[in-house]
Amino acid sequence: MKNIFDQAVVTELENRINQLKSTTNPSWGKMNVAQMLAHCNVTYELVYDNKHPKATGFKKWMLKTFIKNTVVNDKAYSRNSRTAPVFIIASEKDFEFEKNRLLAYLHQTAALGRNHFDGKESNSFGALNHDEWNNMFYKHLDHHLSQFGV
Repeated sequence: MKNIFDQAVVTELENRINQLKSTTNPSWGKMNVAQMLAHCNVTYELVYDNKHPKATGFKKWMLKTFIKNTVVNDKAYSRNSRTAPVFIIASEKDFEFEKNRLLAYLHQTAALGRNHFDGKESNSFGALNHDEWNNMFYKHLDHHLSQFGV
């Protein structure tokens, strides 16, 4: 798994994101490119913005027990995988706005660095180590950039 805290990887991801156009079509799935960018932004909203409620009680236990390993391990997601309701983007989105937001989140994450994330609490999974944060960030973004051919 590539390291999202490494500047060379951030540059590579930035270049891939910048290859997208508002008309880029997916190889699979239902989202258009602007919706995909908004979908990818949710991962960062959960970290940086107080926009989504934390999972608690039984829901948090379910997420930690049955979902966490799939999200934070180093195995790629399969095509057309199920997604959590908070990640479903059904409305139309502004391509440039979502792209710029994603790039800003990517740079913010890299600037904070891996040590910032070591032991940091996830809204859904509890405390994660820096490798788990890296895997979650990188593989989700890589999955969707690959979906759109970049």
